[in-house]
Amino acid sequence: MSISLADFLLQLVGNPVLAVTVLLTLGVILVNGWTDAPNAIATCVSTQSLSPRAAILMAAVFNFLGVLVMTLVNASVAATIYNMVDFGGDTGQALVALCAALFAIVAWAVAAWWFGIPTSESHALIAGLSGAAIALHGGLAGINGGEWVKVLYGLALSTGLGFALGWIAVRGVELVCRGMDRRKTLGFFRGAQAVGGAAMAFMHGAQDGQKFMGVFLLGIFLANGQGDVGSFRIPIWLMVLCSVVMALGTSIGGYRIIKAVGMDMVKLEKYQGFAADLAGAGCLLLSSLTGIPVSTTHTKTTAIMGVGAARRLSSVNWGVVREMVLTWVLTFPGCGLIGFLMARLFMWLF
Repeated sequence: MSISLADFLLQLVGNPVLAVTVLLTLGVILVNGWTDAPNAIATCVSTQSLSPRAAILMAAVFNFLGVLVMTLVNASVAATIYNMVDFGGDTGQALVALCAALFAIVAWAVAAWWFGIPTSESHALIAGLSGAAIALHGGLAGINGGEWVKVLYGLALSTGLGFALGWIAVRGVELVCRGMDRRKTLGFFRGAQAVGGAAMAFMHGAQDGQKFMGVFLLGIFLANGQGDVGSFRIPIWLMVLCSVVMALGTSIGGYRIIKAVGMDMVKLEKYQGFAADLAGAGCLLLSSLTGIPVSTTHTKTTAIMGVGAARRLSSVNWGVVREMVLTWVLTFPGCGLIGFLMARLFMWLF
């Protein structure tokens, strides 16, 4: 099932509930641009391979291409998020619970952005939706365990494989370039960093764009009283809308996260930044093709840690890493609890 842009606009004008749902969903996509999308371009900005403005423009273009190409090739990530929780039954109550979950995600993400900590919007989305579904059903009946297991696989994949690939990639680059005059390689790695940043932005769109489009369509279907839509097709206009809003968020508030990830955690040279981008993009490509929802934040930051650790462990600012890990650990229970409480409150009010 799908929906055309003309039909969507007609429904938006005549359905205030749908308008509120869309506004909250776009808010979540916007804060994803604040807190997640900057990870893709953090290294190429921190190594001065690209200016922040050029990097943000590049990220906007390749986010869209990632959304478009990967959705046409394999939309299983969107399907996983769509089917992760059960918002069926009373579609009115389900829509209220969904709005509560989206509100919780925005609140959590803005708080993390304020402190410059790159929280995972993917995990905030999953936790918020799960908390709201538990509130809606009064228990775990609304959680699809088979789809939730993929989240745990993704957590292990993005953390362990991201670190390992970062270490391997930088060692490989150093081996290939051994004996070369480092000054003569700067121009090459400056260009390679731009390519690596574009690849990361592409894979960010492939992963996170699908997740939020799945939720966007879920809101549309619930607002129309359709709680049992089993399959769907993502329209082109929604891909464009998601990409534009995400790019806007990156341009508004992305520098805080770029600084935390690309400058404060590890001081990178251009070849190290390229290795981190290569490792992160490879991990995201693997997870997207297998339909496993992973965190772009986890993948990129652990790849950078792996690159830094390959030089020496003291190269990594473990104080910054500790703050990030604490935020990651708190995301599931914290955002899940906020989603649960907001859903209870919203259902009582409305």
